[in-house]
Amino acid sequence: MIAIKLNRLTKTALIIMLASVSFLGGVLFTKVDGLKTFGGTAQKGVVVDKEKVLPEKGFDLPISWGDLGPKLISAGVIDEKKFLETVNLNSDEEKILKEGTDKNININADNSQFVVDFLWAIGLAQKSNAYTDGPMGKEYKKDVGNFSSTGGWTLSKSKAINYLGKFELFDLSPDQQKRVEEIAKNVYRPCCGNSTWFPDCNHGMAALAAIEMMVAKNLPDDEIYKSVLKLNSFWFQGTYLTTAEYFATQGVSWDKVDAKKVLSAEFSSSSGAAQIAKKVTPVTGGGGSGCGA
Repeated sequence: MIAIKLNRLTKTALIIMLASVSFLGGVLFTKVDGLKTFGGTAQKGVVVDKEKVLPEKGFDLPISWGDLGPKLISAGVIDEKKFLETVNLNSDEEKILKEGTDKNININADNSQFVVDFLWAIGLAQKSNAYTDGPMGKEYKKDVGNFSSTGGWTLSKSKAINYLGKFELFDLSPDQQKRVEEIAKNVYRPCCGNSTWFPDCNHGMAALAAIEMMVAKNLPDDEIYKSVLKLNSFWFQGTYLTTAEYFATQGVSWDKVDAKKVLSAEFSSSSGAAQIAKKVTPVTGGGGSGCGA
């Protein structure tokens, strides 16, 4: 009787052991398979070189501020007193604002807010087809003064809407305006689902200004997209570190990505960025520039 009971116990134990091994094997296979297909988890062994995404020394852009600071102050687009009180400027930035500079614009972790605010003012003031032929000039013409990019600009002498598209800070021919439109329609930002052709927030209006300044210099499309991606990366640091992680899982280093593709709705709209974040372990925090002045 004892021998029979032991045999039964042994058989039961063996069945339990086999079931456990099968279960664990299934779990292991699922995890490995998930890693192979990049199914929603961080990929083991993937290392993102942060210095390529957000270099400590920042990025130099192929455009300069020139005398735009003094021009914007003179026009009332920037109220010097308000700007200095609101935006935390260092001595170099204050000089750029008041006197101008021919040095190339540099964006880094420390000055990203200054850069977005300055470009925002330029984008607000510069005459643009985006304000006549785009959504802000068509579907939302009656509400044009209520967007974050217009109503949110409180650093001018009077209401921001009084300055919208009223100045030719730099010349853009009709063909160049068309080119600005084509590029702007392909550039998105992670804070919303709109392209730069609908610059309803500060980042959108700042990106529009950067595109206009580069088109005015007849720079090639590829260079323009790369430059705007550099701006976006410092404005939305966590988002683009996460995007860089995703591309790393695909075997693509950040310095080899197609900037136009990364700036598209698939990756850089709010919904696109959210989908990418589900495929890797999203990077939280990281800093950047806020959506207000």
